[in-house]
Amino acid sequence: MFFAPIPLIRKNHIIDRLSACGATSPATAVTFAAAGVINPEKFTAITKRLLKSRVIGQTPDGRYYII
Repeated sequence: MFFAPIPLIRKNHIIDRLSACGATSPATAVTFAAAGVINPEKFTAITKRLLKSRVIGQTPDGRYYII
């Protein structure tokens, strides 16, 4: 069986969009919508995994940045 690599595509998309916006610290953090992430409210499990593995960080007001 073949399964589409949705988690990997989503992970790369989030990282690419945050990087393109220069969101590399809490001071420069942006929302997923502002970064241009497609369907910013979808795939929350992938976002949680990125946060838990400390690939991205989240500010108290819901903005994200690359760690």
